[in-house]
Amino acid sequence: MSEEKLYAVKNDEGKWADAGYYFGTCAWATPDKDDREKVAKRSGGHVVTLVEEPEKVVISKEQSKIVEDANKYKFPASYISMNTDDYDGLEKLLMNAYVNGYTVAKKKKYNVKVPHTKEAWYYKSGDTDLLTICPADKELRGKFTEAEIEHYGLQDCEKEEVTDDVEARDEG
Repeated sequence: MSEEKLYAVKNDEGKWADAGYYFGTCAWATPDKDDREKVAKRSGGHVVTLVEEPEKVVISKEQSKIVEDANKYKFPASYISMNTDDYDGLEKLLMNAYVNGYTVAKKKKYNVKVPHTKEAWYYKSGDTDLLTICPADKELRGKFTEAEIEHYGLQDCEKEEVTDDVEARDEG
């Protein structure tokens, strides 16, 4: 985020002053605050400081629960502080998420290859059955979390991360 601020002129009706000092939907912004003060004085508007929207932080689903619960309390910062051990800056991360918003990261998932085969991959059938498939289409392969890989005893198998984007959440 840039440290340089931009200033524009807005009137009481919520319209912005443009380069010709006419009020409408377009704003003429400049880093010269003194210039905007002069325009505001001449046009009957007021100076507005434009700031960039802060980036949302990526947090886990468990961490998002703490941030969501903080909204229920009179002192949300105290709630976050009480519910985090400040290791590796977790408290600061969650405070940032509370103030600026956040996205919840999906758990990483992997395709797991059957050992000693050319193109066989594991997939789940139902909740308990582990089967193999030899697909050309990667979408047919099973997608396993780290916990599932451990549950099925597949830790020593070759795995390939499935590239999913983060699940966007507009919170805060």
